[in-house]
Amino acid sequence: MSLMRIVFKLTAFLFLFTASCAGPSAKPPDPAGPTTNPPNPAGPTANPPNPAGPTANPPDLVLDLGKGVKLELVLIPAGKFRMGSPETEKDRSNNETQHDVTISQPFYMGKYEVTQEQYEAVMGRNLANFKGPKNPVEVVSWDDAQEFCKKANAILSRDRKGAEQPLANARGSESVVRLPTEAEWEYACRAGTKTWFYSGDADGDLDGVGWYSSNSGQTTHPVGGKKPNAWGLYDMHGNVWEWCEDWYGEYPAGAVTDPKGAATGTLRVLRGGSWNYPRTSCRAANRFRLDPGLRFIRNGFRVLVVLVARTP
Repeated sequence: MSLMRIVFKLTAFLFLFTASCAGPSAKPPDPAGPTTNPPNPAGPTANPPNPAGPTANPPDLVLDLGKGVKLELVLIPAGKFRMGSPETEKDRSNNETQHDVTISQPFYMGKYEVTQEQYEAVMGRNLANFKGPKNPVEVVSWDDAQEFCKKANAILSRDRKGAEQPLANARGSESVVRLPTEAEWEYACRAGTKTWFYSGDADGDLDGVGWYSSNSGQTTHPVGGKKPNAWGLYDMHGNVWEWCEDWYGEYPAGAVTDPKGAATGTLRVLRGGSWNYPRTSCRAANRFRLDPGLRFIRNGFRVLVVLVARTP
């Protein structure tokens, strides 16, 4: 496999450098210019902009997986939000206790769910049931998703030996590809909103942003076919369930910073709903869990890239 080539937008690089120096309370510079200011989610009242369309949020990071296959990611700012759902929310579950969460550092989130062509480029196989290069990969376990991240990191590690030091900044950080935590996933999904879906609270608000049991035709669909959220992420509701890093467990009662879920467990978290689940399962706050070794035609994932201190 060819080495991974990283294409960085200079403004996105400067954002990460500034954020890491100034801390989570710093207001990041706008990579798109003064007319498309990104939201600054300083709390639950953050008011995200309305994206003008698919081109309103270009990718901030592009990973070249070889053979012409690329993986696009979007820069998500640090901030705070109210995780879970209020007791008044229709069809909520009792495991969605609301609590305040701080995401202390910015990160890159996959613009789309990992597709079959991306998965095959890294893993050398494609076990998906609903074949299509741009369709999300499914029939993948949490363990499979971890192996994908491990191999992607191995490619990045080889690239780091080059002179350009891709995804490394002047303060000695390097990139890590991994699954999002459950908190990072919900934070990125909501993009400053507090509603059922990032598109609103009404039953019909899901139709324009996600594939679920009533509009999917009982199959997955190519990624990016519905409207994105305010931060430029697609298919956060529906299409396939998305594995998260965490063990499943009860939420904490109080405020937390960068939570990583339960310390131990037997089940891993999935989020977002899928093509064969009802709209209530696709709510931003809805939680699902499963044995990490099981594969189903409804389960896929997306990746996150974060900067960590470089090991000498």
